Amino acid sequence: MNFLGCLLFLLLIASFSTFSNALTDSEVAYIAHRQLLTFEESGKDQSNNNVDPNLKFENSRIKNAYTALQAWKKGIYSDPFNVTATWVGPDVCKYTGIYCAPTLDDPKLNVVAGIDLNHQDIAGYLPQELGLLTDLALFHLNSNRFCGIIPMSFCNMSIMFEFDVSNNRLVGPFPRALLCWKEIKFVDIRFNNFEGCVPPEIFGRPLDALFLNNNRFSCSIPPSLGNSTVSVVTMAYNNFSGCIPHTIGMMPNIEEIMLAGNSLGGCFPSEIGNLRNVTVLDVSGSGFVGSIPPSFAGLKSVEMLDISCNRMTGSVPEEICKLPALKNFTFASNFFNGAAPACKSSKDVVIDDGNNCLAGRPLQKPPKDCDPKVVKPVDCSKDVCSAGGGRAPPKTEDSHMPASGGMSHPPPPAPVHSPPPPVHSPPPPAPVHSPPPPVQSPPPPAPVHSPPPPVQSPPPPAPVHSPPPPVHSPPPPAPVHSPPPPVHSPPPPAPVYSPPPPVHSPPPPPVQSPPPPVHSPPPPVVQKPPPKPEQPDVVLPPNLGYQYSSPPPPLFPGY
Repeated sequence: MNFLGCLLFLLLIASFSTFSNALTDSEVAYIAHRQLLTFEESGKDQSNNNVDPNLKFENSRIKNAYTALQAWKKGIYSDPFNVTATWVGPDVCKYTGIYCAPTLDDPKLNVVAGIDLNHQDIAGYLPQELGLLTDLALFHLNSNRFCGIIPMSFCNMSIMFEFDVSNNRLVGPFPRALLCWKEIKFVDIRFNNFEGCVPPEIFGRPLDALFLNNNRFSCSIPPSLGNSTVSVVTMAYNNFSGCIPHTIGMMPNIEEIMLAGNSLGGCFPSEIGNLRNVTVLDVSGSGFVGSIPPSFAGLKSVEMLDISCNRMTGSVPEEICKLPALKNFTFASNFFNGAAPACKSSKDVVIDDGNNCLAGRPLQKPPKDCDPKVVKPVDCSKDVCSAGGGRAPPKTEDSHMPASGGMSHPPPPAPVHSPPPPVHSPPPPAPVHSPPPPVQSPPPPAPVHSPPPPVQSPPPPAPVHSPPPPVHSPPPPAPVHSPPPPVHSPPPPAPVYSPPPPVHSPPPPPVQSPPPPVHSPPPPVVQKPPPKPEQPDVVLPPNLGYQYSSPPPPLFPGY
């Protein structure tokens, strides 16, 4: 009965002959409601009272892990690769996808330190009993069909280091349990159906990478963004509104920012020019107005700059097109009526200026859409978003701009089995006196160093440096009886300009010896059905959580 909520919902939608690529608001609310009811029924008992007294466990924490994993197995109702068939008996360290290592407080005590079930197409939900895994430092669950919410019991996982649940069907508000984790470095919850506001506290965590894109988040971006230690943050394809906070110029480590496809607006704050280490900046399709701030000339490291599909006016200055590291500059689908000669052609920079009001340039807007009586420039000195005056950010349907001038920027749907980007984040400190032999599995893909994308591609454009969580749009709900998600249909159109980014984090503090890493097998090719996962001999992987981060699903599928 404890998985009835998700099961009833999937049985309901299985009766339909067709359904949309994204969950409707009512479907999301239904899943969340049923899941909460399930937790009220099953969440009261996280004890070991129901464990067979004849089973012998290595220690009490292994016994707790057995309780948690057996509860989770009961909450799984579709396992096409039969991954959980090995989840039998008291030796949980031999379960497929479960990795053990010596605990931090006692090197002689073996505990469950990592879970890696990426790309297994498993359907189910996350029971509260998973909170018994208090030694868990690595939780990789991307590209499955888990629904429901992330329970608050995850707060008990006090040494969580890498958390990836991207490309599932999870719902509810931003999972507050994530705010409990003091050592967290990598968070990837993109391509789900989370909604509501993003709590400002998340930007106070010691993160290297934060992937929030392709959800249903709304409200404004908190000013605490400026406190964040991240090198990569993606908030694209949500419903964020309001201004870009002025604190954005204070981010000490930021290298890639993706804000495309939101409901932001107003003028750009001049503080963006302080981001001298940013290599990718994508603010396309978010309703920005006004002219390009002169401070953009301070983006000395930017390689990919995308301000397309907004409602900007004025002229594109030469300083922007001559930025020293620039390789790809897209300002298409705005209302620019002038551009410096360096912005019209360049042998070193790929430039897209289509669908503007530029005289003598091909593929521009019709004259009626560029008439000064229709296009009224915004004075950014009086705009609240640029710290000028009291003008609020205009809504997308601003009457000053013709509706025909813009381009739609819907978030692209993500395939369920898409290749994730490599992330090198520092591992959780864990002493190990005798690392076990490695699990023989293929190494993760090598980091992608932003090749410039082709010019002529359908919108929406996206950043060059972010390989696709290898950041996924909410996958469609699948019926209970179905095999793995459709693999014969072609993947959705991929945005041109941005494979999701590799994350480079500083090395960890010295430890006695590195704990064992988890090596997830690389994802199957989209056009072919994924192979059954191999069942290797039961040996513990070395360096769990070190020198390896399960690559997340793609920010923009197709790469």
